[in-house]
Amino acid sequence: MTFLQPLILWGLPLILLPVLIHLFNRLRHRPMPWAAMQFLRSATRKSTRYAKIRQLLVLLFRVLAVLALLLALSRPLAGGWAGGMMGGAPDVVLLLLDRSASMEMKDSGSQRTKRETALSALVESAKGLEEKSRFVLIDSAVKSPQELAGTATLPELSLAAPTDTAADLPSLLQSALDWLAQNKPGSAEIWIASDLQLSNWQPESDRWPALASGLAALPQNVRVRLLALNKEAEANTSVSLREVTRQIRGAGAELELVVEVERNTITGPPVPLIFNIGGVQSQVELKLDGQSLRYRHRIPLEDKFASGFGYIELPTDANLRDNRAYFVHSPPPLLRVAIVGSDLQSTRVLQFAAAPDRKNTNQVSEVLRADSLEKTEWKNYATVIWQSKLPEGDMAKKLQDFAEAGGMLLFLPSGDAGKFGDQGWGELQNAPTDKDYPVARWEEKEGPLAKTDEGLSLPLDELVVIRRQSITGDGTPLATFADGSGLLTRRNVGKGQVLFCATLPNFDWSDLGDGGVLVPMLQRLVHAGARRFTQGAQLACGDFPARSNERWESVASVAAVSDARLHGGVFRVANQIVAVNRPVREDAWEILDAAKAKELFAGVPVQLFEEKEGAADNKQTEVWRLLLAGMLIFLVVEGILILPEPNQSAVRAGAPEGAGVLTSA
Repeated sequence: MTFLQPLILWGLPLILLPVLIHLFNRLRHRPMPWAAMQFLRSATRKSTRYAKIRQLLVLLFRVLAVLALLLALSRPLAGGWAGGMMGGAPDVVLLLLDRSASMEMKDSGSQRTKRETALSALVESAKGLEEKSRFVLIDSAVKSPQELAGTATLPELSLAAPTDTAADLPSLLQSALDWLAQNKPGSAEIWIASDLQLSNWQPESDRWPALASGLAALPQNVRVRLLALNKEAEANTSVSLREVTRQIRGAGAELELVVEVERNTITGPPVPLIFNIGGVQSQVELKLDGQSLRYRHRIPLEDKFASGFGYIELPTDANLRDNRAYFVHSPPPLLRVAIVGSDLQSTRVLQFAAAPDRKNTNQVSEVLRADSLEKTEWKNYATVIWQSKLPEGDMAKKLQDFAEAGGMLLFLPSGDAGKFGDQGWGELQNAPTDKDYPVARWEEKEGPLAKTDEGLSLPLDELVVIRRQSITGDGTPLATFADGSGLLTRRNVGKGQVLFCATLPNFDWSDLGDGGVLVPMLQRLVHAGARRFTQGAQLACGDFPARSNERWESVASVAAVSDARLHGGVFRVANQIVAVNRPVREDAWEILDAAKAKELFAGVPVQLFEEKEGAADNKQTEVWRLLLAGMLIFLVVEGILILPEPNQSAVRAGAPEGAGVLTSA
């Protein structure tokens, strides 16, 4: 037996109070010899034995009444036959509802969304329990527990409405665990309604063992019922926006959108994609060879100083929540590139490659003097190119902070061996220079060495390297030489990146300065570092903005009433236009198997809704009602035992009617 309020058990010594009161009461009366009583002793022996037995019974029932009251206040839980006799329905049911965008997928048979199916199933399962159990709703979007007056109106609640957010099941379960630990109900059940999307469940997260052990360690019995809505859905296509770039083109500007289109089938017809910007629509048809396609679309803008917004849209399909992606655009900020160099020829080449057209673009490159580095505001730069002795001490810390904030940091050799970062981020070591080093492999799918928009590869196989420095440390190789040594490595640091290049754009080192590889590589690094200057205009739904206390006015949205925390759209806040889209991970089609989902709750009984309840289930329920009933019974019996009998005063003295009794107090 376990107790929900075990501290009450420290009051168990109080059961001795009736005994102590009885003993103290006896000390108040002192017997006095009286000659007439000598003749009555023989007559009172029988009644004395009966009185002692009755007094012991009165004391016993008083002690039992106090004991039952203390045990009832400590809220004990009983299992086995006692739990089955008193139980049947849990004291509380926690409804954990997945309101992510993927839950709006329609079932192929019922034509209802998975969220609507889940709500109907929860309401049906709750019938017959509402009079015995409390129901508490915790949804994936708000995560704030809300006690329900009844489940019949659950589908009409705003806390059960569709959203464009993503779900975090470990966080949702943590909210349920915190509520159980704080409110300490009796037996509890956790009902989870989810489509088992892998990105939402995060089965590899280290939070699951702690959650499972926390649920198992609760004093009350907790069971989990899983409503798995992972059945096959209709064919569906989703669109998401990965990048929004605006560049100056002569007197005008150009908006470049990188769009990701994904579908849950391997084959299908061409996908029509509608672009709406400022109310003007255009359409393209995309043919997907597989399940996903990344498409780069350019839209000319006549006014290079104008701001605006728009969206990308797909035709109606099985899920309406993933058919739109919103964007905003504004005049691009000035992109500054800092160059710190010790080799004059390399510095000039790097300066030109970082900003090849200063008049018609928003890019400038600045060569910093050594005596100005301490006062430099690194946060104002998109990219820092360091071709000098690797920084140490306070300067290294400043550059680490720059990269962690979203900047791009590129190190090139200075001829001296050195190490950057206390965590082994990268190290340049001298290498022999008696032969050429051909490039064998490089990353072409993403990053600074990816293919061009036309699908052409950068000419790294034609690059001639006659001198290099070896790159060591923990990093991802983006390009390697034929002997396996790295030409370019990358390490993700916070929101930014730190890269190491093994050679210089100097003819004594390589022909990297010809520009076929260097210019596109640096341009991509500059644009990657510039994202942090415009990230405030693009938010993921569910991410609470820093200015969440200000009014967010909807400008464009699918929903009639939009909330920037819950719905995608374009919003105006503090004289700024912000685009809010569903998180990209909501477009991932991978589903977690229901059996593997059950394994995440190690030590906690888990049952699918379609499974029948086993007879061997160990139910626990609170038995305080039984203990209070026992206390009342004990008090009633005690009251009967102390009722006075007819002519009790005469009987107590063992004398005939009219005889006197003398006591002294």
